[in-house]
Formats: sequence, structure tokens, C-alpha cells
Amino acid sequence: MHILRYYLRLLLAFLSRYKGIILLSSFAGIIILFLYIFISPLVISTKTEVIGITGRFHVNTLPDDILNTIGLGLTKIDDKGIPQPGLAISWGTDDKGKTWKFKLNESVYWHDGKPLQSQDIKYNFSEVNVTYPSSDTIIFNLKEPYIAFPSVVSRPVFKKGLLGTGSWKVDKITVTGEYIQKIILIKGKSKIIYKFYPSEDQVKFAYKMGEINKMVNVLNPQPFDKWINSKVTNIVNKHEAVVIFFNTQDPVLSEKNIRQALSYAINKDILSSERAISPIDPNSFAFNPQVKLYDYDPARSREIITALPKEVRSKLNVKLVSTPSLIGIAEKIVKDWKDVGVDGQALVSSVIPTDYQAYLTIFDIPTDPDQYTLWHSTQIDTNITKYKNPRIDKLLEDGRTQENFEERKRIYLDFQKYLLEDAPAIFLYHPNWYNLERK
Repeated sequence: MHILRYYLRLLLAFLSRYKGIILLSSFAGIIILFLYIFISPLVISTKTEVIGITGRFHVNTLPDDILNTIGLGLTKIDDKGIPQPGLAISWGTDDKGKTWKFKLNESVYWHDGKPLQSQDIKYNFSEVNVTYPSSDTIIFNLKEPYIAFPSVVSRPVFKKGLLGTGSWKVDKITVTGEYIQKIILIKGKSKIIYKFYPSEDQVKFAYKMGEINKMVNVLNPQPFDKWINSKVTNIVNKHEAVVIFFNTQDPVLSEKNIRQALSYAINKDILSSERAISPIDPNSFAFNPQVKLYDYDPARSREIITALPKEVRSKLNVKLVSTPSLIGIAEKIVKDWKDVGVDGQALVSSVIPTDYQAYLTIFDIPTDPDQYTLWHSTQIDTNITKYKNPRIDKLLEDGRTQENFEERKRIYLDFQKYLLEDAPAIFLYHPNWYNLERK
């Protein structure tokens, strides 16, 4: 009992002597706890990005950059255009590309926490029979052999509501009518808000008014490239090319030498910093840098034109139809043609014309070098140049079925060589796009 009273007096003496320090420490502890509970989430969380994009999109037609952040396909394509593992860890064919078997990665989960099952994989392919022999295996039976099929299934797959397997997940989608107006993505405490606008002018207005803090894939950065609080990033998109497609059945342009003369006449180097010389991505394993370049050579162009029969020269008049965003480029091209003695007019069309002589547009280069639908003579609906060449037909047919990698590469090297010699199109440049954001 005496010992208890001793320790009690000792404690009271300690509290009496150091009560100021104890009270101050307790108060500081309460403040620190308050800051941790209420303030730290604001400090730790990443700044929300609000990004403006030009275009009208449905849920299944969103830009690839967005789809690839929230979902994966069975494969994904590397910089050289070669399929790599995605949701599938392996794949193969035992019958030269007619039947494809994919083995899934069993450690992948959907954003709702459920494990990936083969029955979850749904692609809307016509004339393809799909079977699911087990939860981690999916088999595609094609009507015809197609060796590039693993590239086709690189497109991300989703459950209903864009429920995916990517690093970001959809938090909210706002739809007006048929089109998405806004989509919110989250990853941990980070958030990206994409807003969609019908035109580039409307995206710029939204940026000016502070509705968004970033614009992506803008064709013209003015006037924001002069703003001191805006950062401008120039991106050369080598997955696209600005191209003039010729109607090879046109009475004037059916002659290869006339198409070549028109190509030599264009000063391509002043149009952009990155020349395009082929329909194949320059980073692709199949790209051929040793094709006919058609460098600016007005003297060669005039030589070809002068050698034409007089009655042909008298009919040299080319109407160049352009997409609205490229009309300035079209006018420069028509001027170059006039300088070598070819009359021309630059016209505008917001849709692909059904009847034209020459059509200027931005061409989306496929990830795989197979371009059967664009150049094969049997493809009436998609071969917009109406191009016919038995040698090109054979190369395109062989390229779709050749299993040996080096042989397939050789096929597409030849394809580019002979196609460029025939000049059914003029490959001008890879377009510059701009991203702008507030500093």
C-alpha cells in the first residue's frame, strides 16, 4: 500500500512539472491525426486530367488509345507489327491458318473481380465458328486460311458496359442520343475524363473556356502554340499516311506514266517533315525502304508529259477531291500540277466519293502488312482505286497464307516494290498531330 501511494505521488509530481509539454504534445498529435484523416487524400491523389477529343463515337468505336487502356485483346501488337501475348499466352495453327487455338492467361481478372474465362471472349466475326473446349482455351475455325488472324484479335474485348481487363477501368459513361459525350476512367486515385466534341473548333473553344485542360490529336495548334501557359507536343503518326488515291479506270489516269508524272510533279518535302513512301508502316517488319521514291522532279514530270500524244495532252485535267482538313494541301498539289502543264481543280468532300479522278485523304495503315481488301482486283467495295494487277493479286493471296516469317516478309517487300512502280496512289507524308495541355 505504501508503495502504491509512493508511485501515485511520483506520477502527480511528474504531471505537475511537465503538464505544459504534455498538453502541447497531445494537441500536436490531434492536429497530425486530423491532417492525416482529412487532408492527406487530397495531397496524395493525382491531378485529374480532362481531355478533349474531336469526333463522334459509339461505345464500340472509341479511339484505340482509350480502348487499349481499359481492355486487352487476345494479342497485342508491338512496334514492328508482330503479335505479342495479351489475354492469351500462346496460340497456333495446325492447318496453315484455317483453325486457330488460343491458350488464355489464367491470372487475368475482369474489373469486377471475376477471373477471365474463354466464354467471356466475344468477337463479332462473320463466317468464323468459335468453340470453347475449356475455360482457358478458345478455338476459331475460319472459312479460309488467314495467317494474320492473331493480329485481328488484338482488338480489346469487353463485357457489357466496357468492363475490361486493362490498367484503367470505366467509372462512368455519359451518352446523348447515339453518341458518347463523356467517359470517366479511374486507376487507384487517378482519374481521366474524356470529353468528345463534333469539331476541332469546338474542342479549342472548350480548352479556351477551361472545360478541358488537354487536347489530343489536333491538326492545327494555333493560336494556343503562342500561349505561354500551354505546352505543345508535336506527334508524327506513322500509323497513318496522307495519300492521293487515283481512279485507275479513269480515261486519263488509267495510264501508269501519267500517274508517275503527277507524282514527280509534287514537292512532297514542303508538305511535312516526314515523307511517306509506302502503304506499310515504316516501323513494320515488312516495310521496304527501297521502293520508287518519286522525289520532287518537275523536269522528269514535264518530260513524261511532253512525250504523250498531243490528243492525250489536250485532255490532261485532273480534279482532286479532298477531305475538308486537307484542302490547303490539295490546293498546293494542284498548283504543282499546273506548273508542269496539267490543269486541275481542288474540290472538297466530307465523304469518300463514289466517282472521282483523284482523292486526297488520311489513310489508316493496318497493323499487319496484309492489304488484300484495298488492292486486290476482286475487292469491288473496298478497292477504291479500282486497281487491277495479276502480280499484285498473287502476292496478296500468298501473303495471307504464308506461315514462314521470312518468306512472308519477302512477299510484302515485293508487293510494295511493284505497287509503287505502278503508282495507283501517291504516298505523301505521315501527318503531324498536336497535343496541347496547360502547364
